[in-house]
Amino acid sequence: MATEQAGRLAAGRRQRRIDAVRETPRSTVDAFADFMMRSRARARRAGTRPRSDGTIEAALAIMRDLARFLAGERGKQDWALTDVHDVEAFLAGSPKARKRRLVVLGQFFRFARSRKIVLVGSSQGLTSRGVSGFTGATLTLDQQRVSIRRWTTGPAVHPHEALLGMLALLHGASSREVKMLQTADLAPHARTARLGDRPVPATQWPAVSV
Repeated sequence: MATEQAGRLAAGRRQRRIDAVRETPRSTVDAFADFMMRSRARARRAGTRPRSDGTIEAALAIMRDLARFLAGERGKQDWALTDVHDVEAFLAGSPKARKRRLVVLGQFFRFARSRKIVLVGSSQGLTSRGVSGFTGATLTLDQQRVSIRRWTTGPAVHPHEALLGMLALLHGASSREVKMLQTADLAPHARTARLGDRPVPATQWPAVSV
């Protein structure tokens, strides 16, 4: 009885994740869930390692989140319209979960391609390492101008904020470079700062005392 109860609860969790997908792409997610359940049954008969309920539920949650992202951020309601740029943008939204998400998306798009739902797997060519360079939120040009004006003319601005803000905004100083910065790296008269292992100092930082 305990096993039957656990199975009913797991089925309910799976269905809630499927129901959270919009109507148009929902049928494909539902079919993908059935595919994973059948694959688990075959694995049990063969004595290999079957997917757990948690693994299947996590996969459906990823597909739910992707469907919501495509509809809300990219204006796409059909899996056939999904391309690699959409998938990359979705993965960039949660860098720490990129590897797990990419595994699930690879499984889903292979399934969808085998059913002729999509012609090309939209996760092909993507790697778990992600794109190089900064991928976080950035300030608009107007926001940058306001910040620089505040840091250079605002009488109430703390000098540490002004210094670190200018280093980050003008020279792209990383958090590690800022943490390792020491007073010996600063040359107030020349208005330069040595950042990490950079070959030349960062120049023209604001004239503030530290």
